[in-house]
Amino acid sequence: MRVLMFGWEFPPHITGGLGTACFGLSRSLARLGIDLLFVVPRAYGDEDQSMINLVNASDITVDLEESEYHEFWKRIQYMSVASQIIPYVGTEEYSKINFEELKDEFQNNSIFTHKYTFSGKYGNNLLYEVSRYALIASGIAASNKFDVIHAHDWLTYPAGIAAKEVSGKPLVIHVHATEFDRSGENVNKDVFDIEKRGMEAADQVITVSNLTRNIVINKYGIDPSKVTTVYNGADAFQAQEIKSIDRPFPEKVVTFLGRITFQKGPDYFVEAARKVLEKDPNVRFVMAGSGDMLPRIVKMVAKYRMGDRFHFTGFLKGDDVDKMFAYSDVYVMPSVSEPFGISPLEAMRSNVPVVISHQSGVSEILVHALKIDFWDIDAMADSIYGLLHYDGISKMFKKYGREEVDQLKWDNAAANTIDVYNKVL
Repeated sequence: MRVLMFGWEFPPHITGGLGTACFGLSRSLARLGIDLLFVVPRAYGDEDQSMINLVNASDITVDLEESEYHEFWKRIQYMSVASQIIPYVGTEEYSKINFEELKDEFQNNSIFTHKYTFSGKYGNNLLYEVSRYALIASGIAASNKFDVIHAHDWLTYPAGIAAKEVSGKPLVIHVHATEFDRSGENVNKDVFDIEKRGMEAADQVITVSNLTRNIVINKYGIDPSKVTTVYNGADAFQAQEIKSIDRPFPEKVVTFLGRITFQKGPDYFVEAARKVLEKDPNVRFVMAGSGDMLPRIVKMVAKYRMGDRFHFTGFLKGDDVDKMFAYSDVYVMPSVSEPFGISPLEAMRSNVPVVISHQSGVSEILVHALKIDFWDIDAMADSIYGLLHYDGISKMFKKYGREEVDQLKWDNAAANTIDVYNKVL
C-alpha cells in the first residue's frame, strides 16, 4: 500500500507535538510495510529520510497559466485571501502585519509561476502558504501513484482535498487539534470552515483521543461512523540518558513546557505556583515556551512578586528539552483543552512525575499521573506540593510512570491507522 501524506512540519524542524507525531507515526507505518510519500512545505536536508520518501514542496514547479492549475485555483477560493488567520504569532508580531500588503501580494498571479520557497512556519503569510500548498498538492497527486491520501491538521486539509479531487483516491484526515481547542468558544470562523470542509470531504477521520472525537462529532456534525480514535505513541525519540547534571540552584524545579496560549492554561499554572510558594518558598518554576499570552503571564508573575522564583526560557527543542526535564522534579500540563498531549509522555520517559488536566486526551490512557481539572488551582497546587515533598509518592510515579509510557508504542498507533486505511479501500 502506498500513502501520500501531507504534513506541515517534520523533525528536527518542529514547533510542537504535531511534528513529533508525524515522525513517530510515519516511521512506524514504514516499519509495518507502508510505502510513504511524505510532503512538507519546506525540507532542510537534515531530516531523517531513512524510512520514508520526503517531498519538499518548495522544490515543486507550478505555473498558474497551465490550465489544470488555473482551474484548480478557482476551486479553492473558499479560503479567505490574506485572511487574518495568524494563530501562532505573538501580539507584537501580529500588530506589525500589513494585511493590505499581503492581499496585494496574494492576488498577484506572477508569484504562482515557477517555484515558491515556503517558510514552513506559522507567520504572517500562513494562509497564502496553505493555499499555495494545496495548489502544489494537486500537481503532486497528478504525477504520483498512491492508494490513500492522509492529511495532518487543518493546515494540510485543503491539500488533501486537492489531491482527492485530482486523483479520486480516498482521503483520511488526522485531527490533532481543533479550533475549539485553540480558541475555546471564540472560534475563528475561517479556520473552523477549513476544518469542517476537510472533515466532510474525508472518507475517514482519525482523532487523537475520544475527547477530540466528541468535539468532531458534536461541534462539526460529522457522522460518528467515520470517526476513529487512534492514540499517539511515546517512542518517537529516545530520551537522552543524562546520568548527572549540575543544577544551577539547590531548589526543586516545577516545569511547564508548551505554547503560552489560552489552550495550554499557563495562567492556572501561575496561580498554582503562587499557592505552592505560600507553603514552600524554596521552589523554582520554569515556563518553557512562547506565545501570545507571554506578556500577560510575565505581568502576573510580577504582580504576585514571584520574579525571583520564576524562569522564562523561551521555546525549547531537542537536547534543551532533555536537559530541562533532567533539571525538573515535577512536570505540569494544565491544559484547558488538549486533544492529546505528548509532552507529559516525554517527561515520564525522563523519569519526571507529571500533573495533567482531566481536559486532555492523554488522561484517557495514563494511570500513573496525577489528574486535576485545569481550573482547580488548589488541587493542582496540592499535587505539585505532594510530589515535591513526599519521596514515596514521587518515586512510585517515576518508576511506574516510566514503565507505563514505555508500553505506548507508535507501532500500535500505526497498526490502527492501517485498519483505517483498509476501511476506505
